[in-house]
Amino acid sequence: MTQEHTNKAGFETRAIHAGYEPDPMTGAVIPPIYATSTYKQDGVGGLRGGYEYSRSANPTRTALEGALAALEEGERGFAFASGLAAEDTLLRSLTKPGDHLVIPDDAYGGTFRLIDKVGVPWGLEHSPAAVSDVDAVRAAIQPGRTKLVWVETPTNPLLNIGDIETLASLAHDAGALLVVDNTFASPYLQTPLALGADVVVHSTTKYVGGHSDVVGGALVVRDLEVAERIGFHQNAMGAVAGPFDCFLTHRGLKTLGVRMDRHCDNAEQVVEFLTRHPQVSEVIYPGLDEHPGHAVASRQMKRYGGIVSFRVTGGEEHALDVCARAEVFTLGESLGGVESLIEHPGRMTHASVAGTDLEVPADLIRLSVGIETADDLLADLEHALEAGSR
Repeated sequence: MTQEHTNKAGFETRAIHAGYEPDPMTGAVIPPIYATSTYKQDGVGGLRGGYEYSRSANPTRTALEGALAALEEGERGFAFASGLAAEDTLLRSLTKPGDHLVIPDDAYGGTFRLIDKVGVPWGLEHSPAAVSDVDAVRAAIQPGRTKLVWVETPTNPLLNIGDIETLASLAHDAGALLVVDNTFASPYLQTPLALGADVVVHSTTKYVGGHSDVVGGALVVRDLEVAERIGFHQNAMGAVAGPFDCFLTHRGLKTLGVRMDRHCDNAEQVVEFLTRHPQVSEVIYPGLDEHPGHAVASRQMKRYGGIVSFRVTGGEEHALDVCARAEVFTLGESLGGVESLIEHPGRMTHASVAGTDLEVPADLIRLSVGIETADDLLADLEHALEAGSR
């Protein structure tokens, strides 16, 4: 397929074909793993395809970055060694000491740690605001000083929803850029750049890679001037994804659409089960009519995703018992893999925000609903929740 044809194709077609043409020498339909650090030059400065040194560019990484840009409907994609490496590069590229950020008041703990413990000593300032509250975000912005409005939607782990189009207008009116962490939704369910965002962030470890076998991160941008700044810092800072990691991530990306449909199917059955269970005090899922962000999520998402959070009636100890008793749901951090995971955010992924405005409820459990047989997942949750009725 020509690049022009690929750009007009549907999501699944782009996921499989974008970013790479079959190898002209061998016809290989999958990008090879270019396990090389350097490249022969045809005379000084005579680069073949622009490749000089694999920190700067590698053909396996180029294929992944092109595919990510196509799926997020952006101009350029950039692949990194981890999601936090992507975020750090973004911060160094688009801010300087003395600048101000607005961040979610329930941001991912690693993002908060990076901004608060690394960015603040470097000279950044930040203010938390609920992404679902436009007035709160507006009040947190300091015109002239705020350079980035940083949004997760859905947020981690409370699944709050931000109105991307409205927040983009708000940020732009104040001279700031809107950054959207699209990890939970994936480009299959949501395309923030098409709604006005300037930068999309991914932990490709999660749904993009999808198999819990590779760590990575990505940025996708819609403005070439922003892309130039990020590209310079990607090369200068060097936290790039290696060719083996890019190969695995790109392989996972090709099945993203079919996996996300199954994640969503199973999550909806889990939500229905949990809403009826007497040991569950609250189910948090954007697909529920009573979720405060349901209308916005319905407008800007294709479906509501594979992450389900819920609170239990017996407090923190009950939540810990449920996590310990689950068997099909593996007790572990991360999310977005084909296997189902269960975790206690307060003790695990969000321990770094304990005692801050971003602290999460102690009785909260987060599920990453995988693609196993749904009946097995429901039976496992029934068994695990018996902890509260003993």
